[in-house]
Amino acid sequence: MQATSRRPLAVALAVLCCLSMVTPVVATPDGTAPKGVAQSATDGPQNPCAGTIDTPTNGTTVISVQGFKFGKNGGKRPAKLVAVGPSGDVKWVHQSAQKYDVVWGYDVDPMDNGNLFVTATVQGHKTLVYELDPETQERVWSKTFDLGDTHDADLINDGEEILLANMRNYDESSERNDDRIFVYNRTTERIEWEWRFDDHYDPEDLEENYTDDWTHVNDVDKIGEGLYLASPRNFDQAIVVNRSTNEIAMKLGADGQKDILNEQHNPDYLESENGTPTLLVGDSENDRIVEYANPDGDLTDGDGWNRTWTLNGDLDWPRDADRLPSGNTLVTDSSNHRVLEVTPEGEVVWEFYAPWLVYDAARIPAGEHGGPTATDLNATGTYELSGDSDLHRNQTRLNACHDVLRNVSGWAEGQRPADQNGDGTSEGAMDDGTDDADTSDDGASENADESGEPADSTGVPGFGPLAALAALAVLFVGLGLTRRR
Repeated sequence: MQATSRRPLAVALAVLCCLSMVTPVVATPDGTAPKGVAQSATDGPQNPCAGTIDTPTNGTTVISVQGFKFGKNGGKRPAKLVAVGPSGDVKWVHQSAQKYDVVWGYDVDPMDNGNLFVTATVQGHKTLVYELDPETQERVWSKTFDLGDTHDADLINDGEEILLANMRNYDESSERNDDRIFVYNRTTERIEWEWRFDDHYDPEDLEENYTDDWTHVNDVDKIGEGLYLASPRNFDQAIVVNRSTNEIAMKLGADGQKDILNEQHNPDYLESENGTPTLLVGDSENDRIVEYANPDGDLTDGDGWNRTWTLNGDLDWPRDADRLPSGNTLVTDSSNHRVLEVTPEGEVVWEFYAPWLVYDAARIPAGEHGGPTATDLNATGTYELSGDSDLHRNQTRLNACHDVLRNVSGWAEGQRPADQNGDGTSEGAMDDGTDDADTSDDGASENADESGEPADSTGVPGFGPLAALAALAVLFVGLGLTRRR
């Protein structure tokens, strides 16, 4: 719980009034503040959202903000996507809650064409997936499914099909739970294949309530031809399903064995140089990132896995971890509202905050999946997180960061790519085109009523008046405010 005081807030408001009458601070090309301007608490960019920035990243980091704040004065907050430059500069913010009535922001995947594939839930308890063109800040196409809560959907097979993780499907009339993963064909508009958990798990052998959120399957990825890695969170397992045989081809963890996985999120498949299957997992309820390898080849019974890498420390409900080509790991530290890049030894080299409740993050152009294993890096073992800024303990700083991000809609000032057509678009940019409304036999319906009007770039970058406000507020208020854990 965060301690607060009316006097610091009054000081912050007074500073804001003063700032409204002065010229905005302009950052130097390297993202640092000009001479005479106070640096942030981490001596980095003049930006309340930037924590530790020891090394600029190789590419843009896109962060999915689910949109919720726990604790005092908590509750629902707008979902959004935030794109962050190498040195922690805010490049653009996709205000999905405002544009498309998104309630919860979930998975975001880089596409080969440079666009993003986004999964979210919208008003009316439906699931929305769409291809977002970051340059135009508009959708290329979208699809709305009559599914109440889907955390992850992936484009597969050259974009012809959508692979979805579908949860919370108990039907009272039939007394049947239809939690499943399935494949939807975009051309035929039909479900081509589905795999129901109830066909492969006996509810009597599991601790979870069959009539409620039974599996909470929160992730599914294609990791090979006809091989789908799924995460039934409530079963404390990561499994690989073979589409051809409908059998479980790989399993890590077991229901109730919390020391292996405890309500995990977003497992990623890696493979060592010698072919050893490896899984990198956000072990959420254990507040750690873990990597498991199975060198003995016995993959289906949950045995044979060795924990080869563990990241412990100041993590609060981490829900995603991606191994980058450099060997560093991109960690989504959800309840601390931040994304970290850490070395194999656990040192934070890059840190960015995006309140409230980050869910997923992806590095472009590196993508989400791949990179060397801990074994290949000669970095097996347990490591403690080090070198982070602790800004998540400063509620004033988080609020200032939130103010910056909510005031950017589309490209931040000075960040938009140079026009090529002279009309605010670039060559090859596509208009927002949604498919015609349709209803298929699976109950999926197309949402074709959103506006195609482009968003105005009315926000500020990471270095405008609100950013300066945050820095001055920190100076006046002090950095001693911390959250009670």
